[in-house]
Amino acid sequence: MKKFRLPGLLFLAQATTALAGETPTADDEKGFWYAQTSVYTRHFAPDKDHNNNQGLIGLERNEASGLVYGGATFRNSFRQRSYYAYAGKRYDLNDSAVYLKVTGGAIQGYRGKYRDKIPLNRFGVAPVIIPSVGTHYGPVAAELVLLGFNAAMVTTGVRF
Repeated sequence: MKKFRLPGLLFLAQATTALAGETPTADDEKGFWYAQTSVYTRHFAPDKDHNNNQGLIGLERNEASGLVYGGATFRNSFRQRSYYAYAGKRYDLNDSAVYLKVTGGAIQGYRGKYRDKIPLNRFGVAPVIIPSVGTHYGPVAAELVLLGFNAAMVTTGVRF
């Protein structure tokens, strides 16, 4: 089975290069979908209870106007399955592949003794605002997401 790893990696590299060559129009005239996952998380004040592997899976719609909306599921800092439903705005920086994004919505999933670890979580659902900065190369994208004053997460995904 190990002898198939190198050809598999070469195939993956070739497929990624081919996809990146199919760059969408700079204006994203029709908008696009963005499927993403988390690849790295770092808490600013590490704690033995903190989970740095969120396993985030998200799907987001980006309209040509910059309006974004979507949802994600992930394991929160305390390994509890959580959900985030949101809407916001993407700000493209001139003609570069870099953009800023701010979303706001509701997070559900902080329960039990961790209920008060997120502000305003009185009824199990808390309002949040999440800023991020991202870049894309063709359909492949990555974002640095700030999670309040507690952590930062790097996500990667595919635009389609």
